[in-house]
Amino acid sequence: MDRDYLQDALQTFNGGNWYGWKKEDDNGNVIPNSDRMQYQYIKIIKDGATMPTEADVNAKIQELKDAEQAAIDKKASGKQKLLDLGLTEEEVKALIGA
Repeated sequence: MDRDYLQDALQTFNGGNWYGWKKEDDNGNVIPNSDRMQYQYIKIIKDGATMPTEADVNAKIQELKDAEQAAIDKKASGKQKLLDLGLTEEEVKALIGA
């Protein structure tokens, strides 16, 4: 399942739980559920919350993706180091689950 980076990023602003999704566009047209979760359809539902810019949200999304990739890379590096020390694939899997 793909991670929902947009919602993960939005939760980092305004202390979390500050936004919802519009059900209608500015012209009163119903937005299909499959299309609602986009920056342009965010609505503020928490008093005092401010709308982050789309650039700020996109920067946070990239930060989350970079952190996730760094964790993947570190796990792969650690696994390779264990293999280089002479452990078998089975021993490495028993230690780190991969």
